[in-house]
Amino acid sequence: MLTSQLPSRVEPYKLAARRERLEGLVALDKLPRLAEEAGDQTGDCHVVLEFGVDAQGRREIRGHLQATLALACRRCLVPLSQDVSSDFLLGMISDEALAAELPASHEPVLVENEQLDLLTVIEDELILSLPQVVYHDEAECHVSADQLVSKTDGEAQEAKPATNPFAVLNVLKGKDALKGKK
Repeated sequence: MLTSQLPSRVEPYKLAARRERLEGLVALDKLPRLAEEAGDQTGDCHVVLEFGVDAQGRREIRGHLQATLALACRRCLVPLSQDVSSDFLLGMISDEALAAELPASHEPVLVENEQLDLLTVIEDELILSLPQVVYHDEAECHVSADQLVSKTDGEAQEAKPATNPFAVLNVLKGKDALKGKK
């Protein structure tokens, strides 16, 4: 089933029994937790979900998502465009205790009252797919190459003359010593 916008809630057990396929778009500005992690986003996430039953009778969702996000460069904090994609395999469970019975290849997804909130599932997968660190190329970054190089201890001392933080105390001590000698 091809839709332009994915529904926010579905009945996954029925979709799995019929081996349905959902393909569509999710507006990135409708995902508040993603905005908390990566900043406000525009555009859409393209999602493909295939519902089915595996050879052991487990109901599962095979999915793929792809989006272009604006993520802040860790050097200069100016956003840059980053493609994010994920392939995932979810095992449907009706109780959290059943999650231990899923094989390692499946991530559990909790189905409550035979309903599944697709937007939450997609948002979770997008957040898990975010890169750890994002940088511009050095030539494109708004931080200069000099700012990227850390100074060694020797260079820092040459650049700034050494000052004794206790020099003021020496001066005060000298004044007290003079008062005591009078």
